[in-house]
Order: sequence, then structure tokens, then C-alpha cells
Amino acid sequence: MTSTPPVSGATSRIPGLRRPGQDKLPRDIKVMLAAAFLIALGFGLVAPVLPQFATTFGVGNTEAAVIVAIFALMRLVFAPAGGALIARWGERPVYVAGLLIVAASTAACAFAQGYWQLLLFRGLGGIGSVMFTVASMALVIRLAPPESRGRVSGAYASAFLVGNVCGPIVGGLLAGFGLRVPFLAYAAALVVAAAVVQTQLSHERREAGHGKGRNPDMRLADALGVGAYRSALVSSFANGWATFGVRMATVPLFAVAALGAGPEAAGLALAVFAAGNASALTVSGRLADSLGRKPMMVTGLLVTGGATAAIGFTHELGWFLLASTLAGIGSGLLGPAQQAAVADVIGSGRSGGKVLAVYQMTADIGAIAGPILAGVLADRLGYGWAFGVTGAILVVAAASWSVTREPLKRIEGGIPPP
Repeated sequence: MTSTPPVSGATSRIPGLRRPGQDKLPRDIKVMLAAAFLIALGFGLVAPVLPQFATTFGVGNTEAAVIVAIFALMRLVFAPAGGALIARWGERPVYVAGLLIVAASTAACAFAQGYWQLLLFRGLGGIGSVMFTVASMALVIRLAPPESRGRVSGAYASAFLVGNVCGPIVGGLLAGFGLRVPFLAYAAALVVAAAVVQTQLSHERREAGHGKGRNPDMRLADALGVGAYRSALVSSFANGWATFGVRMATVPLFAVAALGAGPEAAGLALAVFAAGNASALTVSGRLADSLGRKPMMVTGLLVTGGATAAIGFTHELGWFLLASTLAGIGSGLLGPAQQAAVADVIGSGRSGGKVLAVYQMTADIGAIAGPILAGVLADRLGYGWAFGVTGAILVVAAASWSVTREPLKRIEGGIPPP
């Protein structure tokens, strides 16, 4: 075939039928991907050494765990404020400011002289983190072509995944020069990311907020009136519970206590989860744009839920790793579709700071509550119950999506304002 026939308006939204020139990601999206990689790389530098660094101040494992938890708690508490700031000042200023706040707090952690100083500085970092997290989601929604929202969300998740994989490796090497060095390296990575966004992102007046020349802010009540957004909140909570909570806190304990394996087995489980996630992300974004958000959400949640529940009933390392891999695949299937569905609700012509803040809060609540309740279940009833309940929550989220109207058809303008 030597020529491409004209693409009608009805079919231009289907990725497989778009003209080749339409398949390229916009330059601004590539800038956001570069920033995402730097942020994830930096976070991976400090994540492995943070608890160990806390214990150098003469505290036990519980106090060290609080250092990790305070970051998530501050993200949760200040998420509504982050949404309000975006509505007032726009995505880019809040994004850059959030990065610089985390950079400053992380650098301060490197010079902390006591446990309480470290706790304070790490908590302040959580405030900046939720600012740039919500702002980055809002920017990606605004900058992504409506017909490629799933693919862009998949590419963004992949950039974070690669950074998260590379970060601990580099961080482990830097820790050899002292536990404070990774904090300084993370701060430097965040400053570079802020500079990339501020200088390389096009300066078109596309910032959100009220006022002349700006886009209106979507009301949370309007978003809650849309079934796809309500289902996204349920699945965000379930995914936060399982993927960001139980996977990081309960899976390592299960590997040691139930399987009798060493810490390396827990690390291997996290690695195969990431591998499964990466393999799914190579196709899930495009499928979300062609097949729709709903099929990918239901499939991803069911695969993740079934595999997560199965982990609690494994007795051999091989089956444990297989279940972890399948859970990673399921998570990779649902991630781009979930964010694209929220983008469909908001649309490209409006700001969604408050709507996105609540969406992010549900994931953070799940990530905090999941490990706690799973730990209680594991102690009192066994790991089978802990992972079984976690899988059941994911299945409930799949059921919610199964009765939800497909949001892809609303792709061109978002849900019209009342």
C-alpha cells in the first residue's frame, strides 16, 4: 500500500486506524516522561536506605517504620490542598513547587542530627510529593491527545517503573559512600526534573484555574455524578491496598514466615512483579484506547485479585513467584485504563485538580489501611485470609466496573458541565 486513505471522524479515535503522523507522542508528553523517570529514579535511591538511616539515630524498627509512614500520611492529609492550589495557580507552578519542596526536605534529611528532625523533614517531603503527583496527573491529562490517553498513561507508568527499578541499584552503590549520600542525589535529581519541566515544557497558557484565559475547574460533585469516576475511586482504593500496600509490606513477611525463604525471595517477588507489570504496560495503554477502558479494568482487576489471593495459599517458591508475576501483569493491564478513564471524565478543556486529589487520596488510603488490616488478619487468622481478603477487594472493584458505562465514548470533550 503506497497511500493512506482519509480517516473519518468516526474512526480517527481508534488507534489502529490513525494516520502514522498522529501516532507520535507530543513533545510536551516526552518532557513529562523524562521528568517522571528522574523522579522515580531519585525515589528509588532513598527507599532502600531510609529505614536503615533512621536506625542510626538509636531507634528501633517501629520508629523506623514511622519514618516511612509519615510520608504517606502527609500526602493523604494535604491532597485536598494540592487540588485547591492547582485550581488557583495552575498545574505547572504547583508541579515545580512540589518538586522543589521535596528536594529541599530530602536534602535536609541528609543533614538531620536526630530522629525527630528526620521525621519532620520527611513529613514535609510528603506535602511536596502530593503537590507534584496531582499536578503531574493534571498536566498529563491536559497534554495527552484524547485519542491516545491510554497509551500516554502507559508510557508514563513505564517511565516511573524503569526509574523505580534503576533507583535501588544506583542507591545501593551510593550508600557505600555513606547513608546520607543517596538523599543528596535524590534532591539533585528532583532539582533537575523541576528544571526540565520549567524550561522544556511549552509555555502555552494551558494552566488550569479560574480567571481570564484559564480553563474552568471541574467540580467534585459533577465528577461523583459519573459512574466511571466512582468506579475509578473504588479501583484506585483497591489497587492502592494491594499494589502499593500489601505488596510492599505483607509480601516480604509472607516470604520469610510462611515459605521459610530468606529476604532475597521477597526481593525476587518484587522483581518479578515489576517484570510482569512492564510486560503488560507495553500493550495495555494501546488496548485501552482501542478496546475501551472497561474491558481492561475488569480484566486487570480480576487477574490481580485472583493472583493476589493465590499468593496466600502457595507453599513453594516457584508458585509464589508465578502468582507475583501474574499480579504484576494484572496491575499493568488496569493502570493506564484507570487513569485514562479519569481523564475521559475531566476532559481536555477543564482543570481537574480537586477531582484528581480525591482520586489520589483513595489510593493513599488503601496503601495505608491495606498493610495494617492485612497484618491483623495474618496474625489472627493466617496469611491465607490476609491475601484472600485483599484479592476479594480487587474482585469487588472489578464488579463495580462491570456495571459501569464505558467512558471512552466521552473522550472528545469530557463530561459536559451542568
